Amino acid sequence: MSDYRAPVKDMRFVMDELAGLPAISQLPGYEEATPDVADAILEEAARFTGEVLAPLNWPGDQEGCTLTPQGVKTATGWKDAYKQFCESGWNGVTLPSNFGGQGLPDVLGVAVKEMTNSANMSFALCPLLTAGAVEALLTCASDELKAVYLEKMITGEWTGTMNLTEPQAGSDLALIRSRAEPQADGSYRIFGQKIFITYGDHDMTDNIVHLVLARLPDAPPGVKGISLFLVPKFMVDADGSLGARNDAHCVSLEHKLGIHASPTCVMAFGDNGGATGYLLGEANRGLSYMFIMMNEARLGVGLQGVAIGERAYQQALTFSRERKQGRDAVTGEALVTIDHHPDIRRMLMTMKSRVEACRALAYYAYGLLDLAHGSADAEERKRKLYLAEFMIPIVKGGSTEMGIEVTSLGIQIYGGMGFIEETGAAQHWRDSRITTIYEGTTGIQANDLIFRKLLRDQGETANVVFAEIAATARALAASTRPPLQAIARRLDAALQAWREATAWLLANAGSAPAGALAAAVPYLHLATAVGGGWLMGRAALAAAGHLDQGTGDAAFCRGKIATAHFYADCVLPHALSHAENVKTGDAALAGVSDALA
Repeated sequence: MSDYRAPVKDMRFVMDELAGLPAISQLPGYEEATPDVADAILEEAARFTGEVLAPLNWPGDQEGCTLTPQGVKTATGWKDAYKQFCESGWNGVTLPSNFGGQGLPDVLGVAVKEMTNSANMSFALCPLLTAGAVEALLTCASDELKAVYLEKMITGEWTGTMNLTEPQAGSDLALIRSRAEPQADGSYRIFGQKIFITYGDHDMTDNIVHLVLARLPDAPPGVKGISLFLVPKFMVDADGSLGARNDAHCVSLEHKLGIHASPTCVMAFGDNGGATGYLLGEANRGLSYMFIMMNEARLGVGLQGVAIGERAYQQALTFSRERKQGRDAVTGEALVTIDHHPDIRRMLMTMKSRVEACRALAYYAYGLLDLAHGSADAEERKRKLYLAEFMIPIVKGGSTEMGIEVTSLGIQIYGGMGFIEETGAAQHWRDSRITTIYEGTTGIQANDLIFRKLLRDQGETANVVFAEIAATARALAASTRPPLQAIARRLDAALQAWREATAWLLANAGSAPAGALAAAVPYLHLATAVGGGWLMGRAALAAAGHLDQGTGDAAFCRGKIATAHFYADCVLPHALSHAENVKTGDAALAGVSDALA
């Protein structure tokens, strides 16, 4: 079991050079995000996650959660760690200061979130869901509900959940059956069962605020008839104290492949007369409100892919520097540590470069959201929001798929010992496996990227991204450094592949939707590879600039260039095959009914 050391230097580099923290800190409301403040937050978050959360990761996985007559009991140490987490202010780093948060930009808070997930993903799921619930309340709750619930959720005194899925309704929310019956006092009685509810019950806080999708008696069918309700675990009295227990209960815990220390609950609402709930926003608009939570959660889950990949890379690197086996292929030296072997070095660099590329994509997306919220010009806000929304499915789908592949490589580097639970390498793969499923599968993210983002403006936002990638490629080509010139050639070819695949989709998605659906996941992989390569290229340019000017850490900058060069040579070429898969559409599926028989 290796310790976790937050990659603070790389995080800060990405914030400053790729995600725009210096410019964002000049926006109204973000003035406190000074370099000194950023350094202090990263340093303290690294200490807290490394010393408090990381040591609980393995024992929490082994112990798991327990459903008792009093409710769900979390693993040993969980409750105290959560108390420390909230008392230190980590729950509200980026949440509004007028409700008890710190109000710092997302591009700074994203590093805290990554550290928390790397140190202990099962623990981090609780504040992730609470943050999504907070965003929904900020958007559509009445002032009265905000006054009662928001501050306690932002400080972490109470947590939040998202209740969508039902036994008969997985991703197809049109099939939801949970119902809400209006009451004379303006409240509602909620009835129904929800499954896969993360932290649906636990013992870390006194109250849990459930956001529940349900139907009103006169609701139209399908997704247009879904409303969103706030359902507390305990009712809140007029003076703010907790009152009677609401009719919302965890009736069982799921037995899962991974994230064992995160309670995944089957929730029953209304088994004893009806759970009291309060309508959020307008009736029958619940799905649009829930997407506010989902967008927050999708970015957060994409970041989990980065975080778990980083943890697996650190552990594999440490092991490779300790494990002795075989001869050095160059010197002939016997019994060397396995990091001398070319294939191990290839796997380690694959892990490192892909994690860094996806980190850059995630931080860049969070920075776009800051600019979308804080820019003075309305057209600029819209442009940044469209870019952020275009990036969200790429971050979610691409980074989580990367996390699975990287954690699998970590096991491979361990060899047979990686398959043994006691080393801890297998836990990272087990924990990562859910990330491509919850908050929308990879296929759902890919469909969203094409049908809701690419086709929304007929590729206009994509063309903005393409223009920026082309500008980076030109800057790389103009460099006198051969590695940067090599990156430019690879990036040009990959960009051309992305353009061609995009043109094919724009031309065919309307007339051949089945082909576009078959091409969706390859297109998402293509976007992830090229988008990551673009930001790695920008990172190489920034690092070269620091070397030319004699600023920064020279060894770090040389490593950044080497990593970007490796990514260009070993990852970007896959873009061409992804593009060919896209342009095949569904032709390869012809006759598969017989083949699958």
